[in-house]
Amino acid sequence: MTKTQRILAAIALAGAAAGLAAPAASAAPVAPLALPDLPTAAPGMPAGAQPGSVSEIGSKLSEGANQLNALMEVPNQLYPVIAPVEPVLGLAGGIE
Repeated sequence: MTKTQRILAAIALAGAAAGLAAPAASAAPVAPLALPDLPTAAPGMPAGAQPGSVSEIGSKLSEGANQLNALMEVPNQLYPVIAPVEPVLGLAGGIE
């Protein structure tokens, strides 16, 4: 048996072993996804500071992401204001 034939035989055996293991792995029951428990409020924490549900946490995260996106658009919104004075600012930068 040549070296190439041994390599091909090893690959074929590995593929056969994986093919036999795949049905056994797919037959295993899938564990249900469990959400973590919400943390309890610390003593003295305001009533509205603790989230009431996981969906409320998600909505707060989404709101924060929307605000970040709006902040990223500020330079594009300010361009019409800056564009007319940009040549003057360029000259002022050259004087420094």
